[in-house]
Amino acid sequence: MSRTLKGPALFLAQFAGDEAPFNTLDNIARWAAGLGYKGVQIPSWDSRLIDLERAATSKDYCDEIHGILARHGLTLTELATHLHGQLVAVHPAYDELFDGFAHPSVHKNPKARQEWAVKQIEHAIAASANLGLGNMGSFTGSLAWPYIYPWPQRPAGLVEAAFDELAKRWRPLLDKADAAGVNICYEIHPGEDVFDGATFEMFLDRLKGHTRCNILYDPSHFQLQMLDYLDFIDIYADRIRMFHVKDAEFNPNGKQGVYSGYQGWVGRAGRFRSLGDGQIDFGAIFSKLTAQGFDGWAVLEWECALKHPEDGAREGAAFIRDHIIRVTEHAFDDFAGSGVDDATNRKILGLS
Repeated sequence: MSRTLKGPALFLAQFAGDEAPFNTLDNIARWAAGLGYKGVQIPSWDSRLIDLERAATSKDYCDEIHGILARHGLTLTELATHLHGQLVAVHPAYDELFDGFAHPSVHKNPKARQEWAVKQIEHAIAASANLGLGNMGSFTGSLAWPYIYPWPQRPAGLVEAAFDELAKRWRPLLDKADAAGVNICYEIHPGEDVFDGATFEMFLDRLKGHTRCNILYDPSHFQLQMLDYLDFIDIYADRIRMFHVKDAEFNPNGKQGVYSGYQGWVGRAGRFRSLGDGQIDFGAIFSKLTAQGFDGWAVLEWECALKHPEDGAREGAAFIRDHIIRVTEHAFDDFAGSGVDDATNRKILGLS
């Protein structure tokens, strides 16, 4: 059954800062509403926007959050826990790089850092329930990612062992999410062990099809892999519960392709762009999601190698608004209906 998507909404992670209007939830909500957004997605790790532990334990505080947003005509769409989810599974090669995502008290202590990350995910699940939210975005983390390219040849069972462990770490969290009535929607993303449909299925199989294991759909990461992002919707429609509207372009040449030659974002063959500046066919995406019955939020995740973020945010609100398809209550050809009954139909078919 076709449904109308909600939106436009804005993921606040790339905009939160220490200067007004980006430094408090009230200020950034006023700014976002002024651009035409109807909802915001809050990053769980940004204490300028949310006290996660307090939200996990106090419904009164959650009511305050809703009240702040409501004053500006905004709805809270979901919490995003990507940086916390990343730390649920970290290969030792990335210990120093990912320590910055965690509280200083657990730096240089991978075991303590993982335990801290698991607790943050638990807080986010409880906070989502207290906020009345049914979906929560995240990353799976990664143990096998350093071995994505099979050279040197991977030892037999290496990848399987990594996915076994990944599922083992997430299963208790998914069970807690189930008890709270919350879906964990993993963003399918290079750098995570779950980065395409095949790896999502490897993860899901080990979770025995856990109903709370779902997908945050972001076509930009598929464009940079040359994965068919439209076919992906058809295959995984029943698992897609969240949607990041982010554009990207892939321009290979004689010097670089998918791996982009260690170049910075401006010089990469594959790079993220502001909405409308890349190559993603959003008309087709919105049509497919609408036809598949997705009725969640269309949330701008702004990242661009060239454009100023405030320009991207301003343009993005109108872009999403203009792509949302308001589902009709009547078939386009109802005017030509003959209004005949069953007896007439049988007569037309020569059955009576």
